[in-house]
Amino acid sequence: MANKQNTTESSGKYDFVGKVGIFTAVSVILVVLSIVFLAVRGINYGIDFKGGTEFQVKFDKGVTIDQVRKSVDDLKLGEVGVQSLGDNDEFIIRFQGKQGASDKETNEILNQDIGKIKDIITTTFAANHPEVRRVDTVGPQVGAELKRNGLLAVFYCLLVILIYVALRFDYKYAPGAVFCLFHDAIITLGIFVFVGKEVNVPIMAAILTLIGYSLNDTIVVFDRIRETDSHYHEKGYRFIINKAINDMLHRTLITSGTVFTSALCLYLFSGGTVADIAFAICIGIIFGTYSSIYVAAPIVLFMDKLSGKKAA
Repeated sequence: MANKQNTTESSGKYDFVGKVGIFTAVSVILVVLSIVFLAVRGINYGIDFKGGTEFQVKFDKGVTIDQVRKSVDDLKLGEVGVQSLGDNDEFIIRFQGKQGASDKETNEILNQDIGKIKDIITTTFAANHPEVRRVDTVGPQVGAELKRNGLLAVFYCLLVILIYVALRFDYKYAPGAVFCLFHDAIITLGIFVFVGKEVNVPIMAAILTLIGYSLNDTIVVFDRIRETDSHYHEKGYRFIINKAINDMLHRTLITSGTVFTSALCLYLFSGGTVADIAFAICIGIIFGTYSSIYVAAPIVLFMDKLSGKKAA
């Protein structure tokens, strides 16, 4: 009886491995829902990926988004989106623009449309002292190339990580690391689609950053599992994984909590693309920490079972 109690205490205060079944089901549901959202509703790509023009303007007095939208809609430029930045004093106007018979004609139409927006903003809101901050234009061909390169970057990132983890640790660790990163990236994208946020190049960069952060957290877990295995090699992997996660739990919570707090402050007190990047990082930190414990480690346990080692 005394030996059993000592074994339980030494394996850790919390039984993470015992809850694997529940959280595996949760992860599967979240991934499936994310894939369904991505397939049915599609990704709301920004002009970086689908092409178009962004027109950013700032006023020194309060102007409502409805006023800006109405003034631009009167120009009949087609589908136009207006996004507010900050305290209703700065806005981004997005529109696709019309295609001409040639590139030269398309550029001429685009310049005319930009001129129309400048004129209507300057005339309608003259008392609010409008200031044009920037005008960015991306062609549809360039946007398609950026989209393809972004997806390839994610694919090659996962492939290199698969090879690295297999060489750095063991073949049984690699699937857990890669699936963990796929899990985090797809859920983050799914939430972006669900809340209607735009996915552009900075957001893709944020997702790649999250993959790196999640990998770091996963590698720390794997290192602790391997270290624990060397001291308790006579024990089963359920014991080893549970003890490893318990031993590093304090470090994980402090590290993830610090990064999450910083990203949350950025999200709350910034606007525009910075707020969207911070939003992505907040989501990624939550699911990256969760997946390191309840996705990566359980897959290591599963791979160990396949190898024939006793998992008790």
